[in-house]
Amino acid sequence: MKTTVILMLAGALLGVLVASLVVPPALAWYTAPGGLPEGTQIQALVQIPEVIRYATGRLMRWQLIGAGIGAVIGLGVGLFLTARGTRVATSDHRPTPA
Repeated sequence: MKTTVILMLAGALLGVLVASLVVPPALAWYTAPGGLPEGTQIQALVQIPEVIRYATGRLMRWQLIGAGIGAVIGLGVGLFLTARGTRVATSDHRPTPA
């Protein structure tokens, strides 16, 4: 049980780390305007607090999703290792014929 919980927490932490590395470039790509020549500036009024709220909200949402996915994978690995260890341990304790 302890190993499974540790693997779940490690998976959740790894999921958050992966989301922190992948989501910012993905957000930048998703929000970048396409079809403009290099160096062309876009004339627009931007509400900075709204943009910050949107970006941080999306990052935190995907970090939570990454943590959930990592925890589920960690649970699966923990259950697999625990079941495998139990099977090996039970097969080793067979009595020897007299």
